Amino acid sequence: MELNKQSDWVARSLRSVWHPCTQMQHHETIPLIPVSRGKGAWLYDHEGRRYLDAISSWWVNLFGHANPRINAALKDQLDTLEHAMLAGFTHEPVIELSEKLSALTGHVLGHSFYASDGASAVEIALKMSFHSWRNNGHAGKQEFVCLKGSYHGETIGALAVTDVALFKDAYGPLLRASQTVMSPDARAAAQGETAQDVARRAAADVERLFIQRGDQIAAIIIEPLVQCATGMAMHDPLYLQLVRALCDQHKVHLILDEIAVGCGRTGTFFACEQAGVWPDFLCLSKGISGGYLPLSLVMTRDDIYQAFYSSDVTRGFLHSHSYTGNPLACRAALATLQIFEEDDVLNANRAKAERLTRALQPLAQHEQVRHFRQRGMIWAFDAVGAPKDFARRFFATATEHELLMRPIGATVYMMPPYILSDEEIDGLAANTLAVFNQVMAG
Repeated sequence: MELNKQSDWVARSLRSVWHPCTQMQHHETIPLIPVSRGKGAWLYDHEGRRYLDAISSWWVNLFGHANPRINAALKDQLDTLEHAMLAGFTHEPVIELSEKLSALTGHVLGHSFYASDGASAVEIALKMSFHSWRNNGHAGKQEFVCLKGSYHGETIGALAVTDVALFKDAYGPLLRASQTVMSPDARAAAQGETAQDVARRAAADVERLFIQRGDQIAAIIIEPLVQCATGMAMHDPLYLQLVRALCDQHKVHLILDEIAVGCGRTGTFFACEQAGVWPDFLCLSKGISGGYLPLSLVMTRDDIYQAFYSSDVTRGFLHSHSYTGNPLACRAALATLQIFEEDDVLNANRAKAERLTRALQPLAQHEQVRHFRQRGMIWAFDAVGAPKDFARRFFATATEHELLMRPIGATVYMMPPYILSDEEIDGLAANTLAVFNQVMAG
């Protein structure tokens, strides 16, 4: 008798594991899929069925599962140093990673502070902004501004600058109030308007708030170019240019949350490069370790760093995580950056993106699709007249077509790994169309 059957793993997981972002009762009707292994763009269950990881396992996996080069780097690091505290100690992987990331910003962002997950990076940036203003004699600057529909994580501070009711409403009494401004989502264009027109209107909303409350505002936080969790809302780079200028004018910090959109996802390594601006704080996570290990960081400017540099302990940034700067995670990140360089990934991705965009044209022109959009290695479209429980039905149907996809409401999106072959690209497009037609037909 086989002891570790697919059904056994499902039953054991449902008895003992509380799964994230899930109403567990739904697994009474939607099967849980136990993964046995991964290879390249594919995940495999215990019965040999495979699923193309079209969302990079929540947007983290850049170069495929069980990538040989990242594997080799981690195996080497494992024999050298698995972890050491970063308070009072340092080590080669964290130093080299910090140096390489700073160089990618032209050394505008010269210091990196490490954590383990994206929400923690956002918490760090918020605390750093507030504390640096206080250290510089502006203790009244305590407020934060976020965009309508924004999502920056689910810890208490990150939720305070999140504007997705599904995640936020239950915890409202615990949260510090923040200011919310118009999203530059290009889908909001009125007849005759361009995406840049929407960007200008949204920036004007920021300007009005800064004029009124600039003395109280510490920072505005933005997910540049694509607001992912609200339904892949895309905006023109002009918005970032305009807000950067407003932040300079009104002495407000600019925090860019590149947790999902950094590491080449939007077509440049950092999304903000497309606007030709740098923030005061830049948050990275997800893809920075290639999808291998929890790692996040906040990059910031030297003047922010200097605001904490003192003989007075209370002026220091007394924030820590036990696994801050973990050597294994940093080594995975270094291997990831090496692949970017050796394989000319950003240019290679442009060719892959063009092919997938062409292959998706039947969906783009579908009568039940609106706002087909693409930025770098992100694709999305909105279903018109989507049936009830569209997202869950789409997920379940997609698994029957060898796809891992999780729509956000009525928005279907793809954020695949950067390693898809032409055959996998064509299969992804064809199967997505088949799934969409099947779900929309009821």
